[in-house]
Amino acid sequence: MTEQTSSRITPSAALMLLALAAVWGGSFFFAEIALREVPPLTITLHRVFWAVPILFVVVRLMGLYLPRAPKIWGAYLVMGALNNAIPFSLIFWGQVQIESGLASILNGTTAVFGAVVAGVLLKDEPLTWPKIVGALFGVAGVAAIMGVDLLSGIDLRNLAQLAVLAAALSYAFASVWGKVALAGQPPQMNALGMLIGSTILMIPVALWVDGMPRFDLSAPVWAALLAVAALSTALAYLLYFAILKRAGAANLMLVTLMIPPFAVGLGAAFLGETLGSEALIGFALIAVGLAITDGRLFRRRT
Repeated sequence: MTEQTSSRITPSAALMLLALAAVWGGSFFFAEIALREVPPLTITLHRVFWAVPILFVVVRLMGLYLPRAPKIWGAYLVMGALNNAIPFSLIFWGQVQIESGLASILNGTTAVFGAVVAGVLLKDEPLTWPKIVGALFGVAGVAAIMGVDLLSGIDLRNLAQLAVLAAALSYAFASVWGKVALAGQPPQMNALGMLIGSTILMIPVALWVDGMPRFDLSAPVWAALLAVAALSTALAYLLYFAILKRAGAANLMLVTLMIPPFAVGLGAAFLGETLGSEALIGFALIAVGLAITDGRLFRRRT
């Protein structure tokens, strides 16, 4: 019965999937607004710091308590680095140079990277031909976006795109680490634990690089910082685990394809961003790569 429930997308799961795509797609939009007055590493600190008390209230209402084992907190620190501190910082730094919509498209390689990294490192998730072919489509999509200019020299825009790709790779390693090191813990506690870990990591880094955070920010920037923490982080993780329980991991991967339309739409409507045809072609190739990796294109109905 559980397998049947997790293998199909119910109407409630579909609505939650749309909501998750919207709040994760919105993170690129919120970051773009925050970057007007706040440096990238400090935005990362705000994002994880303000999300902690929200999730803490949730896990306490669920009757969960913080673990005491040092080994678990060590795992949370690593997870916080791989899944929050490193990728958030790289993406926000990248958005200084590239459009929010383009950053979301490049971030769409996360699922393809994840399948390949898991296939190499995990025995129970072998590297199959669909994963390899899907990865090649993903690489082709990235090549279409970045173009031949990358071969002629590295500029800040190219570095920004590579930074977002590095963030996607960090997410991929985080998924493997979470499965290996945190499989026995409640998922909501894992979300809280890694956010606490990433906050601990980001406080000295942000202070060292950016200095003391400013608090005399404009209302739109404060709204963007609180939104990226409360909506794109705390609420997003709660939606993530709810969808995982109702629709399964394979259907949850679909959110990767749904994030860019929200990010691109918000960027075009409110920030005046426009993307060239190469970005749209690249997104199409990445989407095909994800579909092949997932096996959905070749799955027979029984």
